[in-house]
Amino acid sequence: MPAERDPLADLLAAGGEPLRAALDAGEQRLREVAAQAGPPLDAPASETIEAGGKRLRPLLVALSALAAGRIDGEHVVPAAVAVELVHSATLVHDDIIDRAPLRRGRATVVAAYGRREALALGDLLFARAFSELAAAGDLEALAVLASASRALARGELLQREDAFDAGVARERYTLRCELKTAALFEAACRLGALPAGPPVADELAAFARRIGVAFQILDDVLDVEGPEERTGKTPGTDLLDGTVTLPFLLARERDEQLAGIDLRTLRSGEPLEEICERIAATGALHLARADALGLVRDAKEGLPDTLDPRGVELLELVADAVVERYS
Repeated sequence: MPAERDPLADLLAAGGEPLRAALDAGEQRLREVAAQAGPPLDAPASETIEAGGKRLRPLLVALSALAAGRIDGEHVVPAAVAVELVHSATLVHDDIIDRAPLRRGRATVVAAYGRREALALGDLLFARAFSELAAAGDLEALAVLASASRALARGELLQREDAFDAGVARERYTLRCELKTAALFEAACRLGALPAGPPVADELAAFARRIGVAFQILDDVLDVEGPEERTGKTPGTDLLDGTVTLPFLLARERDEQLAGIDLRTLRSGEPLEEICERIAATGALHLARADALGLVRDAKEGLPDTLDPRGVELLELVADAVVERYS
């Protein structure tokens, strides 16, 4: 079987030397931060950073800087490292809350090292994120990251508050997506564009907010349709944890049996695979995916003509890559 195509590979190849240099420097700095954690956290910190995925958020920092007309390591690298450290910290903490044994096919920190070590590592990564920006002396960037971190915390609290509530409103679901996922996308683009001033930073943040919500919707689609070897978790895991997602909300409107399900019964043996199949049979996955595609289209169309054309082209490729990741 041929290897799965990386939708971001072409973008990285087309970005040119300034983009590659900034991202490489950020990657090196992330490794240094992990190594500086010291025992007993240096090993789990390094493993967490090495398992970091596509580095989408650092990429958004760099591309926003490029679109805004200025990409240099002095500005981009601390911001890119900071947003990735916050992202990594949230994943470590999420795995504690969810008692997740695996992430991206690897043992989670909490599974491999224990709850105490995972809590400490998540806290450390959060702290190091802010220290990277503090060392750069950028108070405005610190404010942007602090705002995003508050949004992440609020989103987590709302998700816990909504747990097992199958009647949650669509607007509430969207708000959770904006807080838990899109807020850090938005912070990444805003940080990259800060030197260009508020109008440009605001426009790029709006772009990021839309693709961030689309990213989360498509992730929720993937949770229902799997397959497990691609997602690293059993299909329907979100429902099992009581997290009500858009596919389930849409499916309940079209299937009376799904509308009558008490999500708490899934913990006592309700056939999860059958529920995922029923959700898919309603067409809810197609509808949710269409919503996400609409957000990506709006994000691309909303990019202003005043931005650097090359940067805009690459940001549009990122938006497309978000969709291709789930196609």
